[in-house]
Amino acid sequence: MQSTVAAITMVRDDLFFLRAWLRHYGRLLGRENCYIVNHGRGAAVALEAEGCNIIGIPGEHHKNFDMKRWRLLNGLVGGIKSYYDHIIVGDVDELLVLDPEAGVDLLEWLKTVPSDRVLTPLGLEVVHRIDIEPEAISDTIIGPRRHVRLAPHYSKPSIISTGTKIARGGHFTQYPKLHTPDHLYLFHLKFCDFPNYVETMNARNAVTVATGASVKEASIGRHWFVEARGEDRAEFDAFADLEQVEGFDMRPYRKKMHRSFKARGETGFYEFDRPDYPLQFQLPERFNGVI
Repeated sequence: MQSTVAAITMVRDDLFFLRAWLRHYGRLLGRENCYIVNHGRGAAVALEAEGCNIIGIPGEHHKNFDMKRWRLLNGLVGGIKSYYDHIIVGDVDELLVLDPEAGVDLLEWLKTVPSDRVLTPLGLEVVHRIDIEPEAISDTIIGPRRHVRLAPHYSKPSIISTGTKIARGGHFTQYPKLHTPDHLYLFHLKFCDFPNYVETMNARNAVTVATGASVKEASIGRHWFVEARGEDRAEFDAFADLEQVEGFDMRPYRKKMHRSFKARGETGFYEFDRPDYPLQFQLPERFNGVI
């Protein structure tokens, strides 16, 4: 039994991503250290997450969904942090990965990290190159999918090891220093599988319709709305047009995060620049099977 790290997420019916989340953190941390907010008390979520700590909440659609969600997650992180050194928190389609080059897994590595800081991984979006990756995803994602694009929007403060407040969306905290360990990555999985993307977006579009609110009225990510969706296949076809960068050296991008780190106005939060990099990389073979 370990009490070094716990992982917390919130999910509503996203079983594809929940299964990946459970495979990853259940294996690394033990299901007894995984905390899942079951939005809507879905029976399928409860069944998949058996052995985890499941917190059921009502599932009514609400235009301030994201605001309410992060108020709850902040409270859970603050409370559960009293019993662990580190708390991993994020969306169910975001998984933290330690580069196998580090020689240890994420849990063993975190046992060596002081419990008085916030850790920010470099965000990488796993993309499905439908032109060259025909294999379906089964038990592993990295292997059938090997291409990633830089995603500064997902370089999120995801490991909380001190008392702080996390902003709505999980993109900022009130911690005044930036720690970006060299081997730490956040893999965002939204675009990792074309068939699942279509199914997931149909469900998310239905949620926003049910709230009856517009993009401007709602505290829900804009990408959940029909008008922000675009044409699905064209979106995936465009991944082939991203500039392919040779090698896998992410140090320059972490340095740019540090150079632009600053207070986020008068909010008490801190941020760094999040430019749009039209770049893609092929993950080295050592990453195969990490998620």
